[in-house]
Amino acid sequence: MLFKNNLNNLFQSNLCSIFAHIKFLKELGMRLSELKTGEKGVIIKVLGHGGFRKRIIEMGFIKGKTVEVMLNAPLKDPIKYKVLGYEVSLRRQEAEMVEVLTEEEARGLRLERRHRRRRMHCVNALHPLAPRFHYHQHASFRRDNPFRFDCRGFQRDQLLGTISEDTFRSEEKLKKLALGKRRTINVALVGNPNCGKTSLFNLASGAHEHVGNYSGVTVDAKEGYFDFEGYHFKIVDLPGTYSLSAYTPEELYVRRHIIDETPDVIINVVDASNLERNLYLTTQLIDMNVRMVIALNMYDELEASGNKLDHHLLSKLFGVPMVPTVCKKQKGIDRLFHIIINLYEGADFLDKKGNINPEVAKELQDWHRAHVDENNHEEHMEDYVKQEKPHQNVFRHIHINHGADLEKAIAYVKEEVSKNESIRHKYSTRFLSIKLLENDREIEKVIQTLPNAGEIIRKRDKAARQINATLNEDSESAIMDAKYGFISGALKETFTDSHQEQQQFTKVLDSIVTHRVWGYPLFLLFMYLMFESTFVLGEYPMMAIEWMVASLGTLIQNNMGEGPLKDMLIDGIIGGVGGVIVFLPNILILYFCISLMEDSGYMARAAFIMDKIMHKMGLHGKSFIPLLMGFGCNVPAVMATRTIENRKSRIITMLVNPLMSCSARLPIYLVLVGAFFPHSAGLVLFSIYLVGIFLAVLIARIFSRFLVKGNDTPFVMELPPYRMPTLKAIMRHTWSKGEQYLKKMGGIIMIASIIIWFLGYYPSHENYDTQAEQQENSYIGQIGKVVEPVLEPLGFDWKLSIGLFSGMGAKELVVSTLGVLYTNDADADGVSLGERIPITPLVAYCYMLFVLLYFPCIATLVAIKQESGSWKWALFAAFYTTGLAWGVAFVVYQVGSLLL
Repeated sequence: MLFKNNLNNLFQSNLCSIFAHIKFLKELGMRLSELKTGEKGVIIKVLGHGGFRKRIIEMGFIKGKTVEVMLNAPLKDPIKYKVLGYEVSLRRQEAEMVEVLTEEEARGLRLERRHRRRRMHCVNALHPLAPRFHYHQHASFRRDNPFRFDCRGFQRDQLLGTISEDTFRSEEKLKKLALGKRRTINVALVGNPNCGKTSLFNLASGAHEHVGNYSGVTVDAKEGYFDFEGYHFKIVDLPGTYSLSAYTPEELYVRRHIIDETPDVIINVVDASNLERNLYLTTQLIDMNVRMVIALNMYDELEASGNKLDHHLLSKLFGVPMVPTVCKKQKGIDRLFHIIINLYEGADFLDKKGNINPEVAKELQDWHRAHVDENNHEEHMEDYVKQEKPHQNVFRHIHINHGADLEKAIAYVKEEVSKNESIRHKYSTRFLSIKLLENDREIEKVIQTLPNAGEIIRKRDKAARQINATLNEDSESAIMDAKYGFISGALKETFTDSHQEQQQFTKVLDSIVTHRVWGYPLFLLFMYLMFESTFVLGEYPMMAIEWMVASLGTLIQNNMGEGPLKDMLIDGIIGGVGGVIVFLPNILILYFCISLMEDSGYMARAAFIMDKIMHKMGLHGKSFIPLLMGFGCNVPAVMATRTIENRKSRIITMLVNPLMSCSARLPIYLVLVGAFFPHSAGLVLFSIYLVGIFLAVLIARIFSRFLVKGNDTPFVMELPPYRMPTLKAIMRHTWSKGEQYLKKMGGIIMIASIIIWFLGYYPSHENYDTQAEQQENSYIGQIGKVVEPVLEPLGFDWKLSIGLFSGMGAKELVVSTLGVLYTNDADADGVSLGERIPITPLVAYCYMLFVLLYFPCIATLVAIKQESGSWKWALFAAFYTTGLAWGVAFVVYQVGSLLL
C-alpha cells in the first residue's frame, strides 16, 4: 500500500511538471513567419483547421521537427523552408499558423524531457494513464523486436522437398491458357511528385513520357507494356501524390485506381535522398494491405551525399522489399522486376500459414519448362521456384503500430466495419477504419452504403472523442504523428547522416535566382534569351529548309504540265505545308529551352518568386507552372491545372492559359517579325509574349474578383534540388514535340491547305485577267468579304481575315492559309511569305496581338471542358478571348495610326 501511495504521489508530481511544461511551451512559442533567413526552429504545433492543417502536416511540418528558413522571395512572400530534407515554400500568412521554438530553446527542453522520461519509466509501465504521455513509444525500434516484422526465408532443401521434379506430360488446354494468362502482371507506379516514377516508367516500358524536375509533370495515368523473363507486364504511371487522402484530385485519383483496378503489385517509388517525407505515403500503402516493392530511386544521390542507409534492415522493419535504383544509369531495374515476379508468384506459393503449396508450385514449374527459353530455364527456376535468388526472403505484411491508444481505437472501429463481408473483398477494413478516424469524406460515403453505417459512424465518433481526451489532439493529427513517429524510429535504426553540407551549391544558386532584386530581372532575361535564340539560331536552318521547299516547287513547276493538279501541289500543298514546316527549327529551339528550365529545377524557382504576383492575381503559386507550360502548348498546360487543389484557382488558370502564346503561334510571329521588324526581331517577339502575360495577370484579377468565387488554399510547393539535365532527356522531349509538329504537317495542315486552295481556285478562273482577281471572286474571297467588315477597323484585309478564321481549328493553319492565299500574287517566286503580305508594320503588330489573344484552338477548348467538367467555361473562354483580341488590336491600331 505504501509503495502504491508513493507511486501515485510520484505520478501526480510528474503530472504537474508536465502541465507546467506545456504552459511553458505555449509561452515560449513563436510563429514560423517570425524566423529570419538562416534561422532554425522546432515545430510545436500547426494551428488552423481542416484541410489546411492536414496538408501542412503531410508536407512534413510535424511537431518536434526542425525547420530552417532558407530564403524569402523578393517581395518577402512566399518563404522557402527546409524540413525533412525537402525545400518547401509557404506564404507568410500560412507560416503564421505554425508555432515554433528556436533551436537553442528546444535543445534545453529536450534535455529536460529526457530527464523526466527517466524518472517516469516505472510510472509509464504501471499507471493506467501513462500512454497519454508516452504514445510515441512505438517509434523506437529494436532489431530483435518480434512484433515489428516477420520475415522468414525458405531453405533450399525445404523447397526441393516440397516441389516435385517430375516433368509434366499431359495438361488440359484450359489450364494451359489459365497459366499463360496469369503470367501477365499488372503493376502500378506510386510515389511522391518528382521522385522519378516517370523515368522508371520510360525505362521499363520504352515509352518517352515527359520527365521534369518539378511537381505535377504526370497529370493522368499512362500505360505501357513490356516483356521480361517470360512475363508480360502492364505498367501504369500514376500522378505523383504525397498521400492517399482525398484532399487533392491526384490523391483521390491514385487511391481510386489502387482500389478499383487492384494492380497485382505496386512499385512505391521513393526518393532515396529524402526518405522521411516519401515514406509517409508508404505507410498508407501498408495500411491498404497491397503487395508492393519499394524502389529506392536516385540512390546515387544518397551515396554521393556521404549518407548511409541499411536498406536491408529498413526493408525488414517495413515488411516490404526495397531495391536501390538509379534510373538514369539503368541500375537495379532488373532486380526490381525479379522481385516483382517473386512477390507475384509468392502469393500463390504460400498458403495463409506461410507454407508452400506443392500443387501450385508444380504447375508453375511445368509451365516454365514448357514455355520458357531453355537458355534462361535454370536461372529462372532458381529465381521464382527455389526463391534462392535474387531475393532470399518472403516478406510478411506488417501493420504500422500507431501506439496503444490509436490501435485500440482502430480495432474498435474495425470490429464494426468487419461485419460487412461485401466490403471486405474490396477494401482493407483496417484501412477503412484508419481513414474513418481521419474523417475522410470519400470513405464516409462508402460506409454510408452499408447496413450498419450508423453504428460504424457512432463508434468512429466515440473513438475519436476518446483519442482527443487521451492524447489531447484530434484523431487525424494523432495518426499522422504516429506514422511519422514510425518512420523516424525506423530511420534512426538504419540511416546515418554524414552532416555534410551538400546543399551549398543550391543555397548559392538560390540566393541569386530568387533574389529580391535580381530574381525578376533574371527571369525576364531568361525569357528574352529564349525568344532571341529561337529567332537568331533558328534563322539558319530555317533558310535551308525554305530553300529546299522553294526548290521542290520549282522542280514541279518546270517538269509538270499545266492544270489543277499542278496548281494544287504548288499553291496548295507546298505553299501551305511548306510555309509552316520551315519553322520546325524554331519550334525545336523553343522546346529545348523550356525542357532545360524544367529539368534543371529552375521552373519551380520561377513559380516561387512569382507566387506573390500570382496571389495578387487571385491565383495559386502552382498556377505559374501551367501558365509557363502554355508557352509550349495550351492543351497539356490546361491538363496540368488538375494539380491545383483549389477549384477557384484551377478554373481561372484554365481561362487565362490561352493568353500564353503557344508554340503553334510562333510561326505566325516569325513570318511577320522577320519581314517588318528585322533589326529588332527578338525584342518585338519578346514584347508579344509580355503582352500576353500582362493581360493574363489583369484578366485573372478581374475573374478572381467578379467571376469565380472561392477561398484561397495554402501555397505548399516542393522546391526540387538543382540537377544537371541530361542531353539525352532534353533531346528526347524536344524531338517528341517536333515529331508532333511534323505529324500535323501531314495531317490537318495539309488537308486544310488543300481545302483553302480549292475554295480559292474555284469557281473557274478563266474569265479573270489575273490570279489575284480570280481569287478575290472565288469561294474563299466571298467568305472573306463577309468577314472583312468586322476586322477592317483593325487594318486587316479579307485575306488576313480568312487566315484568322482558319486558325480557329489550329493556329498553324494561319500561316498555311496565308501561304496559299498569297502564293498566287504577282512576283511571289523567290520572295518570303512575310514580304508578300502588303501591310504596314503597325498592322503586322496588331495582327500578331490578335493571333496571341483570340479564340483558343479546338483542342484547348476540349481540354478546358474536360478539366472544368462543363462546356460553359470552354465557350466562355472562346468568346471572351475573341472579344479581348478585337478590343486590344483596335486600340493599338487606332492609337498607332494617330501617332505614326
